[in-house]
Amino acid sequence: MHLKVKQFIITYWPALLCFFIVLAFFYRFISVQKNKFEQIPIQYSNNHQPVLSYANAVDKASIAVVNIFSKKVVKKKHNPLLDDPVLQHFFGIMPPKDQQRIKNSIGSGVLVSNEGYILTSNHVIDGANQIEVVLKDGRSVIAKVMGTDPSTDLAVLWIPLKNLTGITIGQADKSRTGDIVLAIGNPYGVGQTVTLGIISAVGRHHLGIANFENFIQTDAAINPGNSGGALVNTAGELIGINTAIFSKTGGSHGIGFAIPVDLAMNIMSQIVQQGRVIRGWVGIAAEELSRQKIHQLKLPIQAGVIVTSVLDRGAAFKAGIKVGDILTQVNDISPKNSFDILNLIANSIPGKKIVLGLYRNQQFIRLNVTVGERPKKY
Repeated sequence: MHLKVKQFIITYWPALLCFFIVLAFFYRFISVQKNKFEQIPIQYSNNHQPVLSYANAVDKASIAVVNIFSKKVVKKKHNPLLDDPVLQHFFGIMPPKDQQRIKNSIGSGVLVSNEGYILTSNHVIDGANQIEVVLKDGRSVIAKVMGTDPSTDLAVLWIPLKNLTGITIGQADKSRTGDIVLAIGNPYGVGQTVTLGIISAVGRHHLGIANFENFIQTDAAINPGNSGGALVNTAGELIGINTAIFSKTGGSHGIGFAIPVDLAMNIMSQIVQQGRVIRGWVGIAAEELSRQKIHQLKLPIQAGVIVTSVLDRGAAFKAGIKVGDILTQVNDISPKNSFDILNLIANSIPGKKIVLGLYRNQQFIRLNVTVGERPKKY
């Protein structure tokens, strides 16, 4: 038996040697790969991971979001033929009496101070005869309109209540596209509702919503009744006042707009301190020059707007600005578009002088202009 084993080993030793070499190599390879995988910091699910939640942010912010119910007295329309005195005479028709009805509307607002000041959208309370504010804790009170600014679609209300908690004000200028945001309001009057989304874009303008536009765009659902409500970050800080949606049906399509909180607070400050919003004005109308137009005209500028009209005897007229001038700078600041120029001039103090940089007849010139106050009709 031992002889047969010995003969087998002698006969097949080369094959056996190769077998053991391959076996040793394979074992070594498996050990190395195992060590490599052990060095990679892979985390496997254990079904006990915490659920991501924004409840803390909602708890912090929602206490300052209010429901707004406004009532407006409107005249009920009747057939205009009934006003005809001839028909009244021949057919014995009595002159129709003025009839009125109450139009109710709903919206939202944000308590921005412990003293009772509320920011909301102007269109929520526009023309209202009575405005009722309902807090999250159930208290209700008739609000006083401190002032409105239709140019930005903002309004400031005040309520005479104590033990109020204002929302924490965030920094809208640090918001970035892609940031997670929450919209809090009272859509369709169903009660306070929170929706989630991201910031889709910042600095949106030329939308035709208001005269002064610098909107935060979000895909957080904003529906009728949300107007005037809060757009907050994940820390529960206010970064915007929800104001409008882009929709063909009236419902949310993931394109909503909010007024940045820094702009809204500036408007509120002027209304509370001065009773109105004061903006600078020089009396010109201008159109933006596209990059393509600048290239076609071979203009030596990066951006600018062309003056299309000058108000007779206005500040710009008195300073010598002419139709066709290309406005390139305001106080050495080079605006990127007509929106920037509008805001730079509007933020100037009436009675103060500003320096406008112009391109005219292939030359750059600078003119001093005394800023006036922007009329309400503009």
